[in-house]
Amino acid sequence: MHNGTADGTPDAGSTGTPPCAPSPPDPAGPYAAGPWRNYFLILLDRIPTPIAVCTAHGEVLIANPAMATEWGAAPGQLRGRNLLDLFEPRAKAQLDRLTEALRLGRRSRYPIEVRWSVGPDGTEREGELTVDPVGDPSVNPPALLALLRVRETAPPPAPRGSASPMETQILALAAGGATTASIGTALGLTVDGVNYHLTRLARRWRVQGRTALVARAYVLGVLSPDSWPPAPA
Repeated sequence: MHNGTADGTPDAGSTGTPPCAPSPPDPAGPYAAGPWRNYFLILLDRIPTPIAVCTAHGEVLIANPAMATEWGAAPGQLRGRNLLDLFEPRAKAQLDRLTEALRLGRRSRYPIEVRWSVGPDGTEREGELTVDPVGDPSVNPPALLALLRVRETAPPPAPRGSASPMETQILALAAGGATTASIGTALGLTVDGVNYHLTRLARRWRVQGRTALVARAYVLGVLSPDSWPPAPA
C-alpha cells in the first residue's frame, strides 16, 4: 500500500487527518506582517478613490469607505460580497479576458467597463473597474486589487438669463470696470451687499472671479453684446 507522497513525506490519508483548505490571502499583501499591516489599512481608508481587495473569484476581503459608499454600505459590510453583485460589466469579453489571464497565471492590469445603481432611487452610474493581480507571485490564484474610477456626468448648463434685475445691473457696472465700492454707491448697496450678489451668481453659474462672471453674462445673454457702456440685454 502506498502510504506517502513521491518525496517520501506522509500523505493526508496516512495520518487520517483531512487536508486543510488554503487560507484566503491577507488583503495587506506584502505588508501583512508587523506594524506595516496597520499602516496599509489606515492608508486604504484615507484614499478617496473606491478600492477593494478581493480573492481571484471577486469575493471582497476588504474595502475602503469610498468603495463602500458606492454600495450604500459600511466598509465592514462588504466582506464576503462579490464585486459582480454590484458591478455589471458592459462587455463580457473584458471579464473573460481577466478570467483567462488568471487561469494562465498572467499578471497585468485589466480594465473593465462597468455600470451599477446607487441610492434608493436606483440612479445608474458608469465607470471603469481596474483589476490588478497582487501579492506573492508564488501564490496562485492571486488576490485582486480592484480600483473604481467613476465616470461623472456633466452638470446641466445654467439656464439662460438666470440673473435678477439687481444682479444684472451689478454685472453691467462690473463689465464697465467699476469697483465694488462704486457699484455699491451707484445702486445703494454696501460693499458686502455687492459681494453677496456676485458670490451668489458665481455659485449659480459655476465660475470663479469677476472676469469669468462678466464673460458668462455675455454668453448667457444677460448683457447686451452691442452696448457700451455695458447694459442689460
